[in-house]
Amino acid sequence: MAKHTQAHLPRRIKKYKGGLDARTKQQMEYYMGAKLLEVGVDPQAVTYRWSAKAEGDDEIWTYSAYWGDSLEKLLAEEAAKKAAKEAANSTTPSDS
Repeated sequence: MAKHTQAHLPRRIKKYKGGLDARTKQQMEYYMGAKLLEVGVDPQAVTYRWSAKAEGDDEIWTYSAYWGDSLEKLLAEEAAKKAAKEAANSTTPSDS
């Protein structure tokens, strides 16, 4: 059986609230750390990311943890996006 290399903790809130408050974020971070310890993953050896997605009148905030193969894939994707953005922003001088 393959080992898990990522974990996600979503929270649905109403858009009018304007995002997650600091206390809710701290609770989600604490809970994620506890769950990682529960499955035998060192929470300090993990990379975390927040994401938000609109869905109707709600927003879905997700706290994600990546390690192992998933972390390598995430970092490679982020590096590729950054390189593509830099390439699009750079202008090459023309010889005319």
